[in-house]
Amino acid sequence: MTDTYVGAVDQGTTGTRFMVFDHSGQVVANAYEKHEQIYPDPGWVEHDPMEIWENTKTVVNRALNEAGLNTDQLEALGITNQRETTLLWDAETGKPIHNAIVWQDRRTTDRVEELESQGKVEDIREKTGLEADAYFSATKAEWLLANADPIKMERSRPEDVQDRAEKGEILFGTIDSWLIYNLTGNHITEVTNASRTMLYNIRDLEWDDDLLREFDVPRGMLPEVRPSSDDDYYGYTDPDGFLETEIPVAGALGDQQAALFGQTCFDEGDAKNTYGTGSFFLMNTGNDAVESDHGLLTTIGFQRSGEPVQYALEGAIFVTGAAIEWLEDVDLIEDAAETAELARSVDSTDGVYMVPAFTGLGAPHWDQRARGTIVGMTRGTRREHIVRATLESIAYQTRDVAEAMEADSGIDMSTLRVDGGAVKNNFLCQLQSDIIETGIVRPEVDETTALGSAYAAGLAVGYWDSVDELRDNWQVDREFEPEMDREMADEMYSRWDDAIDRCRDWARDGGT
Repeated sequence: MTDTYVGAVDQGTTGTRFMVFDHSGQVVANAYEKHEQIYPDPGWVEHDPMEIWENTKTVVNRALNEAGLNTDQLEALGITNQRETTLLWDAETGKPIHNAIVWQDRRTTDRVEELESQGKVEDIREKTGLEADAYFSATKAEWLLANADPIKMERSRPEDVQDRAEKGEILFGTIDSWLIYNLTGNHITEVTNASRTMLYNIRDLEWDDDLLREFDVPRGMLPEVRPSSDDDYYGYTDPDGFLETEIPVAGALGDQQAALFGQTCFDEGDAKNTYGTGSFFLMNTGNDAVESDHGLLTTIGFQRSGEPVQYALEGAIFVTGAAIEWLEDVDLIEDAAETAELARSVDSTDGVYMVPAFTGLGAPHWDQRARGTIVGMTRGTRREHIVRATLESIAYQTRDVAEAMEADSGIDMSTLRVDGGAVKNNFLCQLQSDIIETGIVRPEVDETTALGSAYAAGLAVGYWDSVDELRDNWQVDREFEPEMDREMADEMYSRWDDAIDRCRDWARDGGT
């Protein structure tokens, strides 16, 4: 095992990363490439799937070359991906028929409100564990089938998109399916990504006929659903392709479930929070699909070959790291690393609250028409106050979810495992511990999304023998314990709900 490794493609919202891990779970190669964010209309967000595929090849080659590794040293490949982002492609040419519609996209808000008015939300929640929301793939696929421009399709036949989808000539997938297809030629997704489409019954573990009819999605265009860690593999890379060798593609998970796996949250009650573009708080609930009464999602956590599905409760917060990116966009900061120093330079926000509801509110509020809001400003407000309020908003949103999680599960968390780019910020980690009044544990390897997919693939090919080996790999970098007076933390949090109320139901026609 000393000179063989497992690779992981981590295809995220803003870019694509390839990482290579050794047997101890340490990173031996790493490369990253951003892709374009396309905003055709207010509230719309798209990606070019061909750019994503080209970037995938680029980062794989760069990482291996820079580390001096050969492709034949890779025992397996895992994939993790931005979830819910949806695309359709031509089975004959392998080319997308439209840009991918990103999970953040709000163009189908009216369709979701139609479902609400028709009283269909509860049935959707019961089957899928999800809130009816434009966030998920079903209404995106429906929109693409109705609106993708057939003139742009490289094809010889004149049938429209829907007709060709019925015949399996147009394929549906989330980004994991797109990458698996390009790597192996097989049309496959895995169970955690399927569970985010709002088309998959998470209890029966199959595509749901009623939901397919509701959204007019033909069964013939859907991928086969396989375990997250698949002993039969999804396929092999093409020896005539860019890797020039056959490597088993054997593991895949949606990015948040991959982080759950990478944080070794294998037991009921284990919880993690990933701070990326958004934040996603997951708690393993074992073999039980726990229904939420507090605005959380019931989702599939992971599945290993031959084993039952492990379920999770999830609190999906749409904007956290993206709020820090916004500070850069509007020139309040030059670099994300500045935020800690600027926030520390003032004792408080001076009454300013920032709600970063740029694409609506997720858990536990679920308001598609909420929009970003800053309240409490005076002539004395400076950028330092707004920067601090932005970091506090991340902590407050996480407390919203933590309280809902404890209420639904009946479990009081003693610690929360954290990962993602923002947790490098010690100020934020300490603030998070103070606001949710519990311990925060940051692991040594904080790219746990890529690590989780590598673990899933490595287990499938026998690179690691058991999850106990993975638990032994997990190492603490730093722990944060609450330092703030509890009354002070509660007082700061007490006005957060007031700020949330101010941002609600703001967007009108067209999601703007």
